[in-house]
Amino acid sequence: MGTALVTGATSGIGLELAWQLAEAHHDLVLVARTRERLERVATQISQFAGVGVQVIAADLSIPDDVARVADRLRVGSPAPGVPVDVAGAEGPADTNGDAARADAPHTAAQVAARPIDLLVNNAGFAVGQPFATGDIAQERRALNVMVGAVLELTHAAVPGMVARGHGAILNVSSVTALTAMGTYAAHKAWVRTFTEGLASELRGTGVTATVLNPGLTRSEFHDRAGMDADWPDMAWLRAEDVARAALAAVRRGQVICTPSLRYLGVNALLRIAPRGVVRRVAGHASVRTRY
Repeated sequence: MGTALVTGATSGIGLELAWQLAEAHHDLVLVARTRERLERVATQISQFAGVGVQVIAADLSIPDDVARVADRLRVGSPAPGVPVDVAGAEGPADTNGDAARADAPHTAAQVAARPIDLLVNNAGFAVGQPFATGDIAQERRALNVMVGAVLELTHAAVPGMVARGHGAILNVSSVTALTAMGTYAAHKAWVRTFTEGLASELRGTGVTATVLNPGLTRSEFHDRAGMDADWPDMAWLRAEDVARAALAAVRRGQVICTPSLRYLGVNALLRIAPRGVVRRVAGHASVRTRY
């Protein structure tokens, strides 16, 4: 049994990843902004899947909150001169006198002492405004969540994983990474390139990096953006299918995961299309679009 930390874990792809990881007997650290919702999800997963769940309420656009999550990711990382097996220990044994059943789920406190084996950088949101006339504070917040937090949390997680000789990073990008659809596409392009570079750097360490490039995926995210009416039913993916493909890719050590044949085709077209054509098509798309 490993331990996975998932950001943006209370809806959409993040929530589905959390459920599927729990069903595969991973303990979880769930990160999202709203504590009440986090605790509700944690209770449901713990009761139905029988795993331990820790929650961290954090807004990843706020540096202090990112630092708190980064500190959690460093649990189990070796300090200078400390052997890896000592640094990775799960903490003191139960001193209550009664040994815990082997199949009993870990408590939140026990989960909090376990090193992270899988980091899922999933948190993100649609800005939903034109750049030139939009609120720059909102743009900065999006940049912090979808670029800054991914950078810092990955940097916090990787050294411990490398020291232990195993681990994985799953970063959620988008098919829009190959388009010219505003700052959201720019953020996701950075995530994709960053993850590919990281995968190369980590080769031979036992640690892998995977970038997930989903297309339109039905979620609360798109409901809030009012996008359902903008795209035909055939364009949409199910969150459970996207999550299943992503975790299968992580298990294989696959660097790039694009769920569904139709979006593999979209990716191929975007790669070979003249950039002028890509820009013109993007110009006709709604500024609210987020894949």
